[in-house]
Amino acid sequence: MSSETCKDFDRAMAFLGEYGRFQILIMVLLSLTAVPCGYMGVLAVFVADTPAHRCRTWLNSTLRDPHGVDSGPDSCYRYKVDTNRSEPGEPSNGTDRCVDGWLFSTESYTIVSEWGLVCENAWKVPFSTSMFFVGVLFGSLVGGQLSDRFGRKRVLFFTIALQSVTTLIQATSVNWVMFCALNCLRGVGQVSTYISSLILGSEMLCESARITYSLLGQCLAFSIGYALLPLFAYFIRGWRLLLVASAIPGLLFIPTWRVIPESPRWLLQRGRVKEADMVMRQAAKMNRIQASEIMFSPGEGTELVQKPREDKQMYTFMDLISSANLRNITGLGVFIWLTITLVFYGLSLNTSNLKGNIYLNCLVSAATDTVANVSTWLLIRRVPRPALLFLTLMFSGITLLVVKIVPGDMNTTFQVLVLVGKLGVSVAYSFTFVFFTELYPTVVRNTGLGILSTAGCIGTIVCPYVIYIGIYSKILPYIIFGSVSIIAAILSLLLPDTRNCKFPDLISETKPIQWYVAVSVI
Repeated sequence: MSSETCKDFDRAMAFLGEYGRFQILIMVLLSLTAVPCGYMGVLAVFVADTPAHRCRTWLNSTLRDPHGVDSGPDSCYRYKVDTNRSEPGEPSNGTDRCVDGWLFSTESYTIVSEWGLVCENAWKVPFSTSMFFVGVLFGSLVGGQLSDRFGRKRVLFFTIALQSVTTLIQATSVNWVMFCALNCLRGVGQVSTYISSLILGSEMLCESARITYSLLGQCLAFSIGYALLPLFAYFIRGWRLLLVASAIPGLLFIPTWRVIPESPRWLLQRGRVKEADMVMRQAAKMNRIQASEIMFSPGEGTELVQKPREDKQMYTFMDLISSANLRNITGLGVFIWLTITLVFYGLSLNTSNLKGNIYLNCLVSAATDTVANVSTWLLIRRVPRPALLFLTLMFSGITLLVVKIVPGDMNTTFQVLVLVGKLGVSVAYSFTFVFFTELYPTVVRNTGLGILSTAGCIGTIVCPYVIYIGIYSKILPYIIFGSVSIIAAILSLLLPDTRNCKFPDLISETKPIQWYVAVSVI
């Protein structure tokens, strides 16, 4: 029985309705976990921002004009001073390094101004950001395996605590090395929290509610978290206090452990029928619906309980290549996910380098993500999944390539095109979580998404350095982002459409890719 599995479970859930009190409670509570995830990934925009700075000299201790006699030609060099002259304030010909350190603008206090991460130490800034995404990579790699083995709920709450406590400790960092190490650990918690929450909610909802939860719940909450960051940073100019404020929302969520249940799909896959039955009965009680006397039993044909091989088996990464269909989906997903996260986080982290107010730029970027999530929710039921992914990535890629022809003095036009390009990739970013959640079967869903998220982390680790290239060529990062977006758009046509389809539970139910569709379009 291949198609009966998910039908049995969905039929068992059908009596609860789509938007009962239980479903709404789950959607609201789990969506709140995504709020901290929304700003944790882009905290570097303000925590690691490089304030205006000048060389500190022995002549004075104030910021002066860059051409002043006690400053230098730029922020990394100062004019040499001839001490043999009667007037020591006059510079001699030539320059030397800022051996006495730097004076930074007092508008904000960041790790750059505290530890002097400029000039020859400027490489430490993108490196510290990359360390966060190294943690995200590791969390993606192990988080899915832990969730598939020990349960969605346990991993969710453990990683929420990990993310929050690590952020609090990071606020006490005594040096850059400690900051980077804790940044890595914070990344582990961020990605594992988001993926575990997404899957836990998706597995307890029907298709309609699942889409609403993923896009208007998880993704919209993620965008709200992103939008809160510039508001917090505007009023909290010190990086340590900003980290403390960022940790508090996660800690406030811990008490909901008693309210949020384990995924009944996962419980069934582990053969824990009584516990799954209990979850469903509690849901029915909350929705004020009478539950049937026997909800799950082998006699009903639930293959998750019947099949000895797929009952209590421990699934690993190797199962993702155990069938041709899973191999194809995983291979395509790796490149598509890597591209989307590279472009999405690259454009998000680059807001500090755009002309204008950094707080306003970040807020507009977050608002763009909100529009993208609502647009995706409106389109996802009307457009085939592969077509939607193709159109949004192609739109983003073409728009980002167009910035190459914008004259250098048209800053407003340049910014508008970048934000419009981000709108397209933001739709793809929020949509891919829904799409690939539907593509992977229950038994390896978290492991599969973990692998894809790991691939995406490679993109996020690289993106700070792609942005860094902008110091030498303003346009080159956008050419890179636009080009890979177009390639990923073409490859997305190969993926099977999951619209109006049931959740696959077993590896044998994985859909094949659509070679003929891609060939016909190309």
